[in-house]
Amino acid sequence: MKPVHSRAKIQTSDTRLPMFWGMLAGLVLAITPMLARAETTITSHAYSYFGTPKYDADFAHLGFVNPDAPKGGEIIISSESGTFDSFNPYARKGVAGALASINIERLMTGIADEIGTSYGLVAESLEYPEDQSWVIFTLRPEAKFADGSPVTAEDVVFTHNLFMEQGLISYREGVSRIIAEVEALDPARVKFTFQPDAPIRERIGQASATPVMSKAWFEETGARLDESRLEQSMGTGPYMLDSYKINQRIVYKRNPDYWGKDLPINKGRWNFDTIRIEYFADSSAAFEGFSSGSYTFRLENSSKEWATSYDFPEVKNGQVIKAELDDGTQASGQGFVFNLRREKFQDIRVREAIGLMFNFEWSNEALFYGLYERVNSFAENSHLEATGMPSPEELALLEPLGDKLPDGTLGEAIMAPTSGDKQFDRKNARKASALLEEAGWIVGDDGMRRNAEGKMLKVEFLTFSPTFDRVITPYVENLQKIGVDAVLNRVDTSQFVDRRYAFDYDIITDHLAFGYEPGSNLEQAFGSKEAAVSVFNSPGVADPAVDVLIDIIRNADTEEDLVTAAKALDRVMRALKVSVPQWYKNKHTVAYYDQFEHPDPLPPYDLGYLDFWWFNAEKAEKLKADGVLR
Repeated sequence: MKPVHSRAKIQTSDTRLPMFWGMLAGLVLAITPMLARAETTITSHAYSYFGTPKYDADFAHLGFVNPDAPKGGEIIISSESGTFDSFNPYARKGVAGALASINIERLMTGIADEIGTSYGLVAESLEYPEDQSWVIFTLRPEAKFADGSPVTAEDVVFTHNLFMEQGLISYREGVSRIIAEVEALDPARVKFTFQPDAPIRERIGQASATPVMSKAWFEETGARLDESRLEQSMGTGPYMLDSYKINQRIVYKRNPDYWGKDLPINKGRWNFDTIRIEYFADSSAAFEGFSSGSYTFRLENSSKEWATSYDFPEVKNGQVIKAELDDGTQASGQGFVFNLRREKFQDIRVREAIGLMFNFEWSNEALFYGLYERVNSFAENSHLEATGMPSPEELALLEPLGDKLPDGTLGEAIMAPTSGDKQFDRKNARKASALLEEAGWIVGDDGMRRNAEGKMLKVEFLTFSPTFDRVITPYVENLQKIGVDAVLNRVDTSQFVDRRYAFDYDIITDHLAFGYEPGSNLEQAFGSKEAAVSVFNSPGVADPAVDVLIDIIRNADTEEDLVTAAKALDRVMRALKVSVPQWYKNKHTVAYYDQFEHPDPLPPYDLGYLDFWWFNAEKAEKLKADGVLR
């Protein structure tokens, strides 16, 4: 346009000028909509930032399922939390019942044999430009809520706005930095427009994870997302609440009119007619319930029970199957997590000293029957785990951070401390005592440590499960022997939840894993901006080096860049010692009455016992005939 504009200025006396500008204006008006339509866009059934989806648009069913799995029967599982008083899993108030979100679906969904790809669920397809400045989801015309009403774009807009107004603060702040606007283009199409500075890799992934709930239901009931209630939100999922008895049981039934039952992504899935959860006060009562047939599937998390208790007759005669099934998932990053919001834990020497007194080796042999491995990494059992010395690519990210890095970051990847075969390791005790003295915690005449202000070094382990008593009690005893006033405080579930959300704890057990394709989740879990408000940032991490690496991860353009940055962050997080690493195993330890079957082999990233296992009615009748089950 500049040459034309310049020429026009020169030809100011040309009598043809009005005609010229009129023709030009008409041409612009004609071309503008053509240019808009010509914008290159991509339309697809699935989305993967780094690669090509495993399944193409016309796939018949997922490769790991049995597409002919029969429908029917009941699977009964347990909850050892002892209590629930709500079916709203999105509120801070109350204790949500197990599987409270089972009726909620998202626009797109991940699958159990592929990492990093989302496939259309409520959305049939998505369309987006090459710069991913926006995305349009086209909803499936058959998508319906449990009451039979159709899903519309207005429901998606409403749900997004509801979470932004009444959802957790940390969620709202995280999403608002990615999504600028959501609008219904027509009843079947909803458009997400992204913030210009939002990392491209996170944009469509965040939008596609939007849950879908009924606008009409919320308007009719007056329900809020931030209040507890004994009703499920109106969703589109395969199961709905059937019945419940507070603190005793919950029953979900498969919706016989479930709109998505014939979708290729759902073939061979959601096979049980009912899913029942029986509530027990603790793990001991729960195990007794399983051995007596009160429930039929148990995911065993107690190494002691696994090693010593499965000797009842039904196991010996094969009526109960005890199995170790491969688990290819990233370890959960389970650990004793320090609350760095508390002044006493802001000194890394204190955290290191406390960590030295947990004797994993003794615990594994004496308490866990040798079933576990030690967690060392925030990405354990995955390709994101840092090992050995930093690579040149990792150093290129780490070295510019200079004195922002915690000690040890640039050496061999830090491993959890090792201990001897006795509960109290004297060598580690000497190291821990020296660290505490350096930090100003001096042993007094009474054998307890105090700082210069005379405050005693008190450490409370807050928990709600008696399962951990036998693990934490020796740990507490070890700390007491070096002058730390350590205690185990087991409270009921509701108290634990209240204190957890209020950051009212010294040390809790939590899971701090990165995930397979980390991004904004890291900002919520470890970012300085979120430290004061995010319930996901249980340790209260607020570290400049961590913030820089999170930003690099969020903006990674290639998978190689993501892996390199994640490994660098793993090194920094391990050096910060924000938790005392616990343990993991790469097996699912399960026991179930011999009336269930599963695909063989199982997919690597999900056990899927409520999803793609199925009920064998013939085997169930035999168990009843033998008097094993009622």
